[in-house]
Amino acid sequence: MHTHNDLKHRTKLFALAIVKFYQNLPKTTEAQILGKQLLRSGTSVGANTNSAFRGRSEKEYKAKLGVVIEEADESAYWLDLLTLANIIGKEQTEALKNEAEQLVAIFVSIVKR
Repeated sequence: MHTHNDLKHRTKLFALAIVKFYQNLPKTTEAQILGKQLLRSGTSVGANTNSAFRGRSEKEYKAKLGVVIEEADESAYWLDLLTLANIIGKEQTEALKNEAEQLVAIFVSIVKR
């Protein structure tokens, strides 16, 4: 069972890992455009998790968690696209993509409860 504090910490670590990943992307136009999309969605996961756990109502809580799910899923998409476009190797995106997919699964299970 994941506590709110555990998830807040985990999603903050995910956001920090995304920032560091972005900093190391090639400076090509394609890498930077896709990277900025990833940076936005990846950091949004943590911010919206934090916000969800301060929700004022059940409806607001579930809506925010829905955003977390969307943003984590989108992060996995951008990581996949960076690999498919041969901008970065799969081994460099694998851990982050796995974490994004795990976060989606965790938050989907919370919303279904």
